[in-house]
Amino acid sequence: MSDPGPRVLIILMGALGDVVRGLCLVDAIRAAWPNCRVTWLVEPACAGLVKLHPNIDRVVVFDRKSGLRGVLAVRKELQAEAYDVTLDLQRHFKSGVFSRFSRAPRRIGFNSRDAKELNSLFNTEQVTAHGEQISKVEHYLKFLAPLGIATPERLTTGLEAITLERVTTPWKGLLSERYVGLVLGSSWDSKDWPEEGYQGLLKQLASTGIRVATLIGDKSRVEMAARLESGAPESVKIVNLAGKTSLEELVAVLRGAAVVVGPDSGPAHICGAIGTKHVTLFGPTPAVRNAPRGSEHLAITSAVGCSPCKRRVCPGLGKVCMRLISPEAVLARIAEV
Repeated sequence: MSDPGPRVLIILMGALGDVVRGLCLVDAIRAAWPNCRVTWLVEPACAGLVKLHPNIDRVVVFDRKSGLRGVLAVRKELQAEAYDVTLDLQRHFKSGVFSRFSRAPRRIGFNSRDAKELNSLFNTEQVTAHGEQISKVEHYLKFLAPLGIATPERLTTGLEAITLERVTTPWKGLLSERYVGLVLGSSWDSKDWPEEGYQGLLKQLASTGIRVATLIGDKSRVEMAARLESGAPESVKIVNLAGKTSLEELVAVLRGAAVVVGPDSGPAHICGAIGTKHVTLFGPTPAVRNAPRGSEHLAITSAVGCSPCKRRVCPGLGKVCMRLISPEAVLARIAEV
């Protein structure tokens, strides 16, 4: 009978961008421990993405809206399996509690100097402290060292097989030409590029040789996308997909793009995971920490003194950091690609 291998729990429940960056650990662990069993704890919004990874054996979903009932349900699910090691990539109080619930003898978390909300009290080991001087992907990869696993030369995320050919949608035929993807927003109001920025970019886009723009966003961006579509110049064909894609379809759309433009967001980091070039517009968050992997040189950082403030809502300055990023600057980065 073959060795079943260790049982590994990965806790990363938060924003789409964080979750997709953490996926790079799974194949590295599987390569070192072929017979291991990998479980991922995630919240509902990102569960669909995690389930796309072929080397994740089990996905446990924490429904935060259920309150205490949801917490107890996760505890029951986690304690139904005997984990050997837990990797707490979330670094918050709740992830620390869930790490303790796993009852794994080895519970590895961020260093206490990098963790938040007393998270380090719940884990038995810590990775070395790095602050925000390295990218979040590189920080996640530090969790391999305590396991005795070398950082792979080539990172994979389990999303490599997802292409437009794989998905079946009524709009797939509209993406037969070369196109640029425009991501219309993020989870932070302060990170969003103003609508007039996209309007200006669409007016000049044809000069790059790209004549198709795909509008990407969740349901909160539907009205904005409709305005951009109606006001776009005749030289640019608009494919409006705002509010129309599943996570799998979103990955496929981003993979098919010649280049993608948008703020520091989940789609930006999906681009980093699948190798699509992304022109990222940075204001309140630091590019050194958050530029998508492989597109660091395409980041545009605001020059205002208050950037990066790391605030979800601009403190009364009208998002000046994002407003000062010009369509011409973005166009220049697109031309580089």
